[in-house]
Amino acid sequence: MDLRAHTRNYCDRDNRLASLNYFGTFAVYFLSLGLAIQFSGHWYLMVPAGVVHAFAAVRLYVLQHDAGHNSLFETRRQNKIAGHLLSPFTFAPFEVMKQNHNLHHAGVGNLEQRETGEIHTLTLAEWQQAGFWQRLVYRLYRHPLLLVPLGAAFTYFIRYRWPKNTVRFGAAGVLLHNLVIVGYLYALYLLGGFTAVWVWLGFSFLGGMIGVFLVYLQHNFEDTYWDSRPDHDPQMAAIQGASCLDFGWLFDLVVAGINLHDIHHLNSRIPSYRLRDCHYSLPPELAPRRIKFPEALRALRLKLWDEEQRRLVPFPK
Repeated sequence: MDLRAHTRNYCDRDNRLASLNYFGTFAVYFLSLGLAIQFSGHWYLMVPAGVVHAFAAVRLYVLQHDAGHNSLFETRRQNKIAGHLLSPFTFAPFEVMKQNHNLHHAGVGNLEQRETGEIHTLTLAEWQQAGFWQRLVYRLYRHPLLLVPLGAAFTYFIRYRWPKNTVRFGAAGVLLHNLVIVGYLYALYLLGGFTAVWVWLGFSFLGGMIGVFLVYLQHNFEDTYWDSRPDHDPQMAAIQGASCLDFGWLFDLVVAGINLHDIHHLNSRIPSYRLRDCHYSLPPELAPRRIKFPEALRALRLKLWDEEQRRLVPFPK
């Protein structure tokens, strides 16, 4: 059986399932935020509600990502409307982020198109040729205690206010998106004062850190794939260059299957609500290697692409 042919059996979009995921996630998002604000004086109640809110925000981002691939609802118009409505709650202006993400799909695993990736990777040879300051900056950039929290704060709260390629793909939409976010924050202030805004900000930051952690693991693991033209193979880059994170079915549900990233890169037309079925129905000979949580944590040590060994390696001693 051909792997790509297998994935085509799971590309059907269903507005009933899409609506259940879309409106159900919104319901959890607002309910958990309301409870976190309501219990802001009782941390043992606020924190569980806030954690649920953070994961709901991640899930909304994944659904917006689906809409960008036109794989959530049945029509392009429905996906476009859904994506724009999600934007204020994901902090990601829909049209520009959709186009940037399409560039990422086109350039995944290509050493000549590393600017399309979310997290930059140097090769071992480039590291050996780098000077002191370049090495220091790269070390700081790739340190998980800086990359995850500072990366989340910078990406979601600063960079996405004017993402790369904004002028090329729609500056007016980004400006309008930012104004709507200001309106959303003002509405929170009217409903619950500064307490509501700070609760939202704190748990949105947690959601951003979860998102950055997932983005890191999607393409940064030991036997990932990088190559240069003319040897670069897009299908190999999709399957081997993207990870399959096996953290259990509940995690798959909470993050809408974005952790099954290899299947998604091979066929981005699969809706998130069918990714798990597609992945776990693979025959054993086609099933990709699944990364468990301990291995995922160890992958945070891997920083450089070794072109000779063809694997990601830690910094040299």
